[in-house]
Amino acid sequence: MRVAIAGAGNVGRSIAAELLGNGHSVLLVEREQRAMKVSSVANGEWLLGDACEMDTLVQARLQECDVVVAATGDDKANLVLSLLAKTEFGVDRVVARVNHPKNEWLFNESWGVDVSVSSPRLLAAVVEEAVSVGDLVRLMTFRQGQANLVELTLAADADLVGTTIGSITFPTDCTLVAILREGRVLVPSPDGALEAGDELLFVATAEVEEALDALLTRTTP
Repeated sequence: MRVAIAGAGNVGRSIAAELLGNGHSVLLVEREQRAMKVSSVANGEWLLGDACEMDTLVQARLQECDVVVAATGDDKANLVLSLLAKTEFGVDRVVARVNHPKNEWLFNESWGVDVSVSSPRLLAAVVEEAVSVGDLVRLMTFRQGQANLVELTLAADADLVGTTIGSITFPTDCTLVAILREGRVLVPSPDGALEAGDELLFVATAEVEEALDALLTRTTP
């Protein structure tokens, strides 16, 4: 997979290093000469230029990229790049960094963004997940609200403890994708039973989260 990353700061370089370690081809685009720390990601391609300018994107061969990551510290630049990548170069997948939460509403498909990543929102979700038992926590949004990754740690007094997964009627547009139990990642099976303390990961639409939360937290007095 070929990935172009705009912004070679700490975030961009960290993403590049991870992707290179997983065997992908990575191009880092950076407009500031002082930020061209080529030795820090020696196995990646580097391009000095403004990722908001067409000439730079043509030179980057953006049409050959499977994914573009707009990871600069400027939300306006990330939006412009996302739009150009999607509309002018037909990139299949565009991921954009949101620096300021007040701008998060702009990062949607109308600007070419497939997935937006807000550091403040992710940190808040991680904190909630760490301290919450019996509460549904939204960890990530896919495709701008079409689906969310949500998590709930099953409380000991929940009615579903001991219930086989195949006998549970989950809400429509909701799928249990993984169970985290005692340090292991389990693939849900119809015959498997839920246990107290299970971390349940679902992909669900926002519309069914309330119903899912009610089902998972239901207790019998």
